[in-house]
Amino acid sequence: MLWISIGVLALVAGLVVRHRITSHVDRPTLTDEDLRRIESGLPVEVDEPLDLQAIRDEEEEFWSESWDEPEDPYD
Repeated sequence: MLWISIGVLALVAGLVVRHRITSHVDRPTLTDEDLRRIESGLPVEVDEPLDLQAIRDEEEEFWSESWDEPEDPYD
């Protein structure tokens, strides 16, 4: 029974890793040339327009998360 559990756990872990790898493949990437253009203030061409509302929603979700304050090591 233990070996079956380990096998199932390994299978699930493999599927999770595969999903993480393949989900990032479709995303567009910035090249070094794109970064140089951004740093110099020049426009960068994108394949599709940005969804500004989705960006705002993600930013709002990020800043609305609660953060744990770091503990003071001298207390």
